[in-house]
Amino acid sequence: MTRFAVISAIWMAAPGALQAEAILGTWLTGPDNKSQVAHMRIKRCGPAICGTVLRAFDKSGQPVTTPNVGKQVIWDVTPDGQGVYRGKVLLPLYKTVVDGMFDVSGDRLTLKGCLGPVCKSQSWTRVE
Repeated sequence: MTRFAVISAIWMAAPGALQAEAILGTWLTGPDNKSQVAHMRIKRCGPAICGTVLRAFDKSGQPVTTPNVGKQVIWDVTPDGQGVYRGKVLLPLYKTVVDGMFDVSGDRLTLKGCLGPVCKSQSWTRVE
């Protein structure tokens, strides 16, 4: 069997597993209400995917200390097909959890979520 055939067979046998890898890595979040951004590490956590805040920065790019650094704020994320994932997201400012939708396209991730009737989205950029 050629190398191409092996890769194709793996791709066809487990498309969900291979697609799930697109979200994994470190992402630079969009600014929050204080104009702060963070590096978010998204990784496998058992059968699902989760995310932890690695570092936070102020609007000038200087590191800041916040209670969210080191905190897991994303969990139970699973692929929903074609670069879309769904899972739980903690909104620390509101001390609540919402259902989040993650749309990954290359080195861009758009996170969408709703708190009651108010829905917002944020664009993230892959760091690594």
